[in-house]
Amino acid sequence: MPDLDRRLSIAPMMDWTDRFDRYFLRLITRHALLYTEMITTGALIHGDAERHLRFDPSEHPVACQLGGSDPVALAQSARLVEDAGYDEVNLNVGCPSDRVQNGFFGACLMADPALVRDCVAAMRDTVSIPVTVKHRIGIDGREGYDDLTHFIDTVRAGGCDTFIVHARIAVLAGLSPKENREIPPLKYDVVHRLKQDFPDLSISLNGGVKTIADAKALIDAGLDGVMIGRAAYQDPYCLAEADAAIYGDDTPPRSRHDIVRDLLPYIEREVTAGTALHHITRHILGLFNGLPGARQWRRYLSENAYGAAAGPGVVRQALALVPDPDEDYSRAARTMDV
Repeated sequence: MPDLDRRLSIAPMMDWTDRFDRYFLRLITRHALLYTEMITTGALIHGDAERHLRFDPSEHPVACQLGGSDPVALAQSARLVEDAGYDEVNLNVGCPSDRVQNGFFGACLMADPALVRDCVAAMRDTVSIPVTVKHRIGIDGREGYDDLTHFIDTVRAGGCDTFIVHARIAVLAGLSPKENREIPPLKYDVVHRLKQDFPDLSISLNGGVKTIADAKALIDAGLDGVMIGRAAYQDPYCLAEADAAIYGDDTPPRSRHDIVRDLLPYIEREVTAGTALHHITRHILGLFNGLPGARQWRRYLSENAYGAAAGPGVVRQALALVPDPDEDYSRAARTMDV
């Protein structure tokens, strides 16, 4: 199996990176590695695995992030992930929420590197796709660099050679998940040091990266990859620069209007199959950020995508509210021809 190109990836984000969002993002970037939301082992083993793991083939390359701490359950879930056709399975060792801690997975697992090693080993023994780990640089009481290198040394013994490092500690007592994304300071130097000390491992950085230019600078500085999170969701068209800047792909990016037009057949299929329109349109509200008509676009979709009969026509009407520079150019050219 060829190695995945991890130079740029879109972070797994709860309630955000569902299959509708991933399909939309793939229309903007052909190459970035996409991630699911975190899916718990219980949801796959005891719930509707097909619904949780469903995705469109156009989403490739796409990885599935699992939440859990039982090696047997993780191995069983990893098998379901591989059978569903994903390109990678990733273990969440970074989420700091109380709910996740109560289930004993996420960031609190950094306190038990041997268990993470066993979880990785169980998955590696079960599947042929890559098994990776996403984690913090530390947690309460285990914030030192020696703690971090011990974690990585231990986990790599289970067969993991790819680590996606959120460059903040997780404060498990006293901060909310939102505060954990903002209050602990970013320490990019720690991630760079990890790459220097573990040159044979793939080390990617997550946390606070807002632009493709920033991502490229971090890669040029020696990291194997960069993972972008909220910036890619709130201003998705920032990813239009990625294919050329990161991957050297000189294929012209789609315009924003063309992205919406290319999304319409997908919307038609999904709505016909019973998907509520707003489950899709909530992900595209930020597409025109900063441009004339952006507010009207957001408002029209927000006010009209919730009706029982809402369909692609709502999106077409919203799109008509946003000036299309290409159409304006064509109109001007026709006028000049006359």
